[in-house]
Amino acid sequence: MKSFHKAAVMAAASIAAISMAPGLANAQAAGGVAVANLDQAVERSNAYVLAVNQIKVTYKAQIDAFDARSKALNAELQPLAVAFDNARKQPNANQTALQAQLKTLQDKDQARQRELANLYQPIGRAQQYAEEQVVTKLDAALKAAMTAKRVALVLAPQATVSYQPAVDITNDITAELNKAVPQVGIVPPAGWQPGGQGQAAAPGAAPVAPAQPAKPQPQGR
Repeated sequence: MKSFHKAAVMAAASIAAISMAPGLANAQAAGGVAVANLDQAVERSNAYVLAVNQIKVTYKAQIDAFDARSKALNAELQPLAVAFDNARKQPNANQTALQAQLKTLQDKDQARQRELANLYQPIGRAQQYAEEQVVTKLDAALKAAMTAKRVALVLAPQATVSYQPAVDITNDITAELNKAVPQVGIVPPAGWQPGGQGQAAAPGAAPVAPAQPAKPQPQGR
């Protein structure tokens, strides 16, 4: 999931699961410990999946334009990266010339990233808007799943050494999300900004836009 989602999940979930118990021993006494992947819980929700598919259709022209321009810019940049890499491997390579080559390569790559970021913006906003509408229901879904499973403490998978599948309540959280938010909008209203959780959600949904291509990795000295 994208960076927005990771930040939003942490904000929405607010570690409510952990705050409900002062320690592991108390959590076990109160009702047990569980594990949950909040990213997956959101990504697997019906509303999010539907939004992803809708964005692929609604924003197809923008996605195709982004993909085409990305390939073209990468094709322009790759020969420069190869030329620089070959030049720096030469015995007694001219360091001044290498620095000039590297600067040209970096400048072109930054320009590429700026252009692609502008092309990606409407797609990314649609994705963020849809995602945020699901994330706003995450805290309540987490608490509901904990109550149903009689859990007092929830840990992230990366915070554990090992655990049995039976203690994973990720799917239970997703099920609660499905009940709370069956669908979301994919077209942000005028003035909407990521993080504006109080803004009304429009009916509908949107897709995950294609990820930006990895930039060339020139090797310096």
